[in-house]
Parts: sequence; C-alpha cells; structure tokens
Amino acid sequence: MSPYTRAHARSTARGGHPVARAIVLVADAAALLILLWITLWLLDANQGNSLVSFVHDAADWLAGWSYDLFTFDRAWVQVVVGYGLAALVYGCVGHAVAGRLARR
Repeated sequence: MSPYTRAHARSTARGGHPVARAIVLVADAAALLILLWITLWLLDANQGNSLVSFVHDAADWLAGWSYDLFTFDRAWVQVVVGYGLAALVYGCVGHAVAGRLARR
C-alpha cells in the first residue's frame, strides 16, 4: 500500500463516509444501552423507576437473541454474559461494517 493510499484510508476513516459514521453511532448506542442496563442491574437499581424500566426494556429487545444463549447458576453472571455478549457483538460488527464502508 502506498503512503498516499494509507493516508487516504486514515483520513476517510476519521472524517469518514456518512453511512459508516451512522452505523458506528447506532452500534455504539446499542452497546452503550446494554452496558447501562448491566450496570443498573449490578447496582440493584429500582425496577419501578421509569428510566430503569425503559433501559431494561430496550436492553431486553436488543439482547433478546443472546440472553439465554448460555445459562449459569448465578444471576449476575447470567446478566453480564447474556447482555454483554450482545453489546460486544453490536460494537464489533458495527465497527467492522463501518470500517469496510470507510475503505470504499
């Protein structure tokens, strides 16, 4: 790869393709929402609170495919692994797709 091509790839990734930036934004927001729910659950947040309820519902919807993928005896491990896997996948896949778009 020539120095010009490397510099162009770096500048494109930073300034970026607008669709790539949107994908990263959505993927990061999804991962952040799931991580927020994990944090609220570990801190034993009040489930009756409307913000906590909203975050829980959104995280359930986003991580519905991964939550019961593995089962553990301890509830905290179940929450961290079940929701954490979804957050990791959203972050990695979103950034990978955005990176591919940015290189075009």
